[in-house]
Amino acid sequence: MRLGKKMGVVAAGAALALTLTACAGEGAGSSSGDGDGGGETEGGTIGVAMPTETSERWIADGDAVKSGLEEAGYDVDLQFAGDDIPTQTQQIDAMITGGAEALIIAAIDGTALTSQLDAAAAADIPVISYDRLIRDSENVDFYVSFDNYKVGVAQATALLYGLGLTDAAGEPTGEEGEFNIELFAGSPDDNNAHFFWDGAMDTLQPFFDDGSLTVPSGQTEFDQAATLRWEQERAQKRMEDLITSTYTGGDTELHGVLAPYDGLSRGIITALTGAGFGDTIEDGLPVVTGQDAEIASVKLIQDGVQQSTIFKDTRKLADQAVIAAEAYLAGEEPEANDTETYDNGVKVVPSYLLEVDTVYSDNITELLVDSGYWTQDEIDAGQAE
Repeated sequence: MRLGKKMGVVAAGAALALTLTACAGEGAGSSSGDGDGGGETEGGTIGVAMPTETSERWIADGDAVKSGLEEAGYDVDLQFAGDDIPTQTQQIDAMITGGAEALIIAAIDGTALTSQLDAAAAADIPVISYDRLIRDSENVDFYVSFDNYKVGVAQATALLYGLGLTDAAGEPTGEEGEFNIELFAGSPDDNNAHFFWDGAMDTLQPFFDDGSLTVPSGQTEFDQAATLRWEQERAQKRMEDLITSTYTGGDTELHGVLAPYDGLSRGIITALTGAGFGDTIEDGLPVVTGQDAEIASVKLIQDGVQQSTIFKDTRKLADQAVIAAEAYLAGEEPEANDTETYDNGVKVVPSYLLEVDTVYSDNITELLVDSGYWTQDEIDAGQAE
């Protein structure tokens, strides 16, 4: 495996301790980095490419990675690309020509960065793929993410739990009856979206097979359910179309919606409440899942509107990205806990995968407040301070 330039003055052990201390204290509401990295340090510059600032999740990731790297003694060139592929490719090109010693990249389109990664390899710059696997290149050195198949399992389990078909652990309750659901998937150019879908569908399949679950629209394929760029507006429009085509007239009841991201969840809920399905789950609103524990959705969960979300602690993910970058710059290879799952089409990329938690109304305090991710005041307001 290609090794990066060795770190100059920051000893790996001391830097790691600093990194973990810094990242552990950063919550999702921390302020966004400005990309200039502050004053010069002796550790060199690391480029951090994030997809967008339209999602608070990615702002939090960028802040946490930047903070950890700076505490470890590096300058950080943090850039957000506004979900525009040409902008991200230009930003990464500039990081390479500007002398970045390592790259941490959360790709907009995991298939669009081959030439940038070729240039990085030619310059002996290690590339860490952050949460979204970069595909079709041998020049991806490492991948840090969550166990994305298990994320899909957790989303589907939350839906089944909300319908009463299983308990919170996913064990069948013996509940009988036909429940109508609709399925939403993530962006087709995001490798993770396929893992989420596969995990969810494998979990739901036995309940389709025994007739407990039905998709009245008939839209059960990934391509039918996919939501380009994870856009909330697209999800809202598709839900409105599904209501019009399948649920108008009152003959067919909708009980739940599999939604793989909180932004999509909020668009779906807007469509449902606008069509008169109820303002809360108690009032008849279908069970809607989610992902990322965005503050607006956490408030909806607290208020009984959205049923659940998957909590992926960005602070822990940032820690792993920093640890991997430090390993490469120290002339070493980072520890991987998965060397089989993530084939990017050219190679199996060594990976470090983190576990996730499912947030319901009754464990918000335990998972999000007690851990310092959100404060109770932020949740009550539905807005980060």
